[in-house]
Amino acid sequence: MNIKKTDTSEALSAFFKECPTYCEPYGNGHINDTFLVVAEKRYILQRMNTTVFSNPVGLMENIVKITNHIRSKTEKTGGDVARCSLTVVPTLDGSHFFKDSKNGYWRLYDFVERTVTKERVEKPNDFYTCAKAFGHFQQMLADFPAEKLSEPIANFHNTPWRYENLMKAIAADKCGRLQHVTAEVNFAKEREKFCKILETARTDGSLPLRVTHNDTKLNNILFDELTEEPICVIDLDTVMPGYSVNDFGDSIRFGANTAVEDETDLSKIGIENDASK
Repeated sequence: MNIKKTDTSEALSAFFKECPTYCEPYGNGHINDTFLVVAEKRYILQRMNTTVFSNPVGLMENIVKITNHIRSKTEKTGGDVARCSLTVVPTLDGSHFFKDSKNGYWRLYDFVERTVTKERVEKPNDFYTCAKAFGHFQQMLADFPAEKLSEPIANFHNTPWRYENLMKAIAADKCGRLQHVTAEVNFAKEREKFCKILETARTDGSLPLRVTHNDTKLNNILFDELTEEPICVIDLDTVMPGYSVNDFGDSIRFGANTAVEDETDLSKIGIENDASK
């Protein structure tokens, strides 16, 4: 649910000396409350969802570190610094976020002009450009020490931990539904060893820790409105130390899905394996 326009006044006063001429809800994101702000230029104002992200301070530290790193490398190669990455706009007192009187956490980005987003994969080239964008994102951050980032969501891709919790839920069967999902439970149990494969590879040193996005969907990329080339990766809340294979898998999960990710009609959900569609 979007916040009413009047509820943005405290946050706006933290970022702008004079009241902007326009501030309205923007986009269709599911997590944060997002607003388009127009002052001397356009901005994106967001109230961070602290229920999902309980450490907004650490989250913003992550975002500032990686966006500064990407812009610095882009500047050295003569690229478009203004559009290669999100740019965090500080508050009037120099902070990267604002905490309001109701414990709401706000941030402001420059609006990346002359760009568009795509909600669904419509043709094979969309999948290619998605891979190209996130591959470039990881390449730009390949020399950034991943261990310097915090985890906005603890154990987000810790599969053994999630498997253990699943087994606990199965044992408890609090809702009395276990008898209806025995095939699914058996499927999971048969793959217990596989669930540990990434963590095992990390422990033995064969799988390096990387800076990963962890939400590699097509609609988290901004495309040039004329060339349709990927410009920059957005929605950086889940950026943290991780494994590149997780980003690859998440992009397949989204791109090959025959329905939107919040579809409630399960009969519409499947995997599209025909590359021509």
